[in-house]
Amino acid sequence: MPVLENKRFYAGADGCRAGWFVIALTKNGQWQTEVFPNISALWERYREASLILIDVPIGLKGKGAEERRCDREARRILGPPRASSVFRVPCRQAVYAATYEEASSTNAQITGRRLSRQTWGIIPKIREVDSLFLSDKSAKRRIKEVHPEVCFWALAGRPMQHNKKRGEGFTERFQILRSRHFQVDEIVSHASNNYRRRDVAKDDVLDALAAAITALVGLDVLVSLPDPPEFDDWGLPMQMLYRPENPG
Repeated sequence: MPVLENKRFYAGADGCRAGWFVIALTKNGQWQTEVFPNISALWERYREASLILIDVPIGLKGKGAEERRCDREARRILGPPRASSVFRVPCRQAVYAATYEEASSTNAQITGRRLSRQTWGIIPKIREVDSLFLSDKSAKRRIKEVHPEVCFWALAGRPMQHNKKRGEGFTERFQILRSRHFQVDEIVSHASNNYRRRDVAKDDVLDALAAAITALVGLDVLVSLPDPPEFDDWGLPMQMLYRPENPG
């Protein structure tokens, strides 16, 4: 169990070089950060969370050339140049391929598009989450998908102007988070001082924090993109959740 005294807590997770970086928050001001090597370890420790929002595709197409609607809608609301942060999600058959060549060929056969090397690089994390939902049905009730740039768009009321990898992009996102949660300075400082940059990058911290602050309002308050969501062949929602402008 997490060390948080308040059992009602909400978490945001972002993939990092070390695995998964997680920030958990409670409504009464408790927080903690942790790193896990895989999604199974994360879920084992945080299965009592009220909600876990993660930056990874949940719900995968099994056939056809048409993309998930949530990806198309996310690009539309973000616009250039932030729309490029929403990559084309591989089909489920490609996610379980053993090699890049096999995955790219399979995706081309099913969707008409080959995979980029960048997409292949995140497939292990997509596979981890997809496999978890197959083995533990309770996980899909607590773990939901977000996209960090959609979270920031919702928190700020506009798309981000700068690339998150650059100094001005970090500052832009940091200031938005500060306006939404009073402990952002403390949490970001703690993460910077306790994790090696090669394991958890600065933008990983902000992305996880955006997801955690989004989760804090609760699943019943969050908005689905699209609304209503699509569902894949396994019954998983293909959606991105975000925080409404005035959550109450």
